[in-house]
Parts: sequence; C-alpha cells; structure tokens
Amino acid sequence: MADKILLAQDTISGQEGTATINYNGQIETLFYLKELEANVEKNKEPVKTLGKRGEQHKATGWTGSGSMTIYYTTSLFRKIMMEYVKKGLDAYFTITITNEDPTSSIGKQTTVLYNCNLDEVVIAKLAVDDSVLEEDVSFTFDDFDILEAFTTPTNM
Repeated sequence: MADKILLAQDTISGQEGTATINYNGQIETLFYLKELEANVEKNKEPVKTLGKRGEQHKATGWTGSGSMTIYYTTSLFRKIMMEYVKKGLDAYFTITITNEDPTSSIGKQTTVLYNCNLDEVVIAKLAVDDSVLEEDVSFTFDDFDILEAFTTPTNM
C-alpha cells in the first residue's frame, strides 16, 4: 500500500476561482481582482488565577478583516467611499469567493463575507514607471459562511 501524500495536483491554483460583490442588490464579478485575503482574529483577554503563575487567555470575540489588490480599472470602491465622504452614507456589501481548481480532487470551496465595509480606498493614482496600475482596498466584515467546503484528496 502506497503512503498517503498530498499530490501536487491537489493543491489549489490561486488563479482558479471567482469572486463577486453584491452591493445594493447588484452583483458584479470582481474580474479585476489580483489577490484577496480575509482573516478572522480572535480577541482575547488575559486572565490571572490563583494557583497558576502563568497568564491564561480567554477568547472574548473576534474581528474580521480583509484586503484586496485589484487592477486600477474600476471606480466602484471610489464611488462607495465618496458616498460616505459627501453624504455620510456608509455602505455595506457582501463578497463571495469560490476556489475551484479543476485539476484538484478536493472540489471547491465557497466562502461568503457579510457586511463588508471599506477602510481605505485609493482615490486617484498615477505612476511614471511602465507597470500597470494596481490598488489595495482594505475592509472589515462581521460575519461569514462557508457554503461549500473542500473535501479530502482522493489519494488520502
């Protein structure tokens, strides 16, 4: 019987997937996306107790944050930020990310980030070098679901 190992074909190519944003009921494909990462960080409080010299930690909540690097080809996020700056209307939106590499046996994973809210947006940009323009967009979110999860590789 062969050893169980992760086959290279079962790793996920970052290019194989899709992402969409749902803003005000309009769904837009984030075709200009170069990279997206969303993280959950637990908030913890230090706890000292009798009989233990070391500090323990108690989870007290969590914070969701994310960032995107996109090609400088859309005004969507600038318009969302301008609504807040000019009118005080803060916007919340949903981002859906699907990883699906057809060469992998683990299937696909679909994650939804709810109540995303922009932190920082590039308003205007120029550059004299000969590279394409990109921008970083940071955001927070306050809930998420994994609608579809990866399965175990068939070699396992």
